[in-house]
Amino acid sequence: MRFPTHREFERQAKKLSLGVQDKLWKRIELLITDERNPLLNDHKLHHPFDGYSSINITGDWRLVYKKLDAQTFYLRAVGTHHQLFGS
Repeated sequence: MRFPTHREFERQAKKLSLGVQDKLWKRIELLITDERNPLLNDHKLHHPFDGYSSINITGDWRLVYKKLDAQTFYLRAVGTHHQLFGS
């Protein structure tokens, strides 16, 4: 698997607590093995993230990503719902 990242994701990920970082990678593992798992609440996004999807990391934390092919997930952004979407 490959996980290219946007520089915004890299900055945001560095600021996450170790607990949220751990949950982030566990959810990415779950996404790889079971994309339709209801824990992920995987759904398509609209402006400003047209073409991207979002999954739940924890109750309020989200990962914005795009599946480029069977082996590549582009990690665009990570943050709370409010930080990412403003609501």
